[in-house]
Amino acid sequence: MLLASLFFATMGVCIKFASEHFNSFEIVAYRGLVGVVFLWGFTRMSGVSLRTRVPMMHFWRSIVGTISLTAWFYAIAVLPLATAMTLNYMSSVWIAVFLLGGALLVQSGGAPMRQQGPLFLSVLAGFGGVAMMLRPTLAPDQVVGALVGLLSGLFAALAYLQVASLARAGEPESRTVFYFSVGAVLAGLLGMLFAGATPWSWPSALWLLPIGLLALGGQLCMTRAYASGATMLVANLQYSGIVFAGILGVLVFGDQMPLIGWLGMALIIASGITATVLRARAIPNAPAEEH
Repeated sequence: MLLASLFFATMGVCIKFASEHFNSFEIVAYRGLVGVVFLWGFTRMSGVSLRTRVPMMHFWRSIVGTISLTAWFYAIAVLPLATAMTLNYMSSVWIAVFLLGGALLVQSGGAPMRQQGPLFLSVLAGFGGVAMMLRPTLAPDQVVGALVGLLSGLFAALAYLQVASLARAGEPESRTVFYFSVGAVLAGLLGMLFAGATPWSWPSALWLLPIGLLALGGQLCMTRAYASGATMLVANLQYSGIVFAGILGVLVFGDQMPLIGWLGMALIIASGITATVLRARAIPNAPAEEH
């Protein structure tokens, strides 16, 4: 998840540059196309079949993932980057809420709170660190963009939970990411019918390739993380993307980070370490649902 977060944070830098030349749907389509081409060749060379026994699970993952992706790109384009990132990173909070709520419905008494409550609090602490680093702002005319950004986080949470379900169904990471990439291409092309397509110009079009490659690497790593790790812990470690983004902002854009930003970064790192320790101590008695 740490490596996936680094890939996605670097991709965000590329998207910021590319969004000056291409609309959100174009970036979604080209990002997905790079993934489709690469994974088609990779699966053929490695002998992994693209035939699946659970096509509807892939369909649902592609739908919610593509909605989240498109909404996030739109939010980045119309909102301050810090606000768009904060709203999207609420996905980890949504995941924690879904898992804890599901555990409370299935189990009686206070067992779910004793087992997962500390992890839930660590996720909330991590999100507090995100807010401290990004310090999101919102103008009155940006309410629609904020709602779209909020939806991007909600649908991202649903997509990540579906990734974990696909792993339990025995689907390899390459197949899961391939079908998501296909869905991204189709959704992007559909959106381009309404939003239009921008003629390519050099060197601005070159941003599309690293976006696709970084997205592919991030998706593969993220899928492996949710497939093999404890879901709430992985969701917490996902906040590391903000730490990487903050460092990249300082290095690439010359951003100045105030003291509260550095304190927020420390809080994110501390919450990730805490969640890892809590999870390691709870492994012998960990509920099966969390995997």
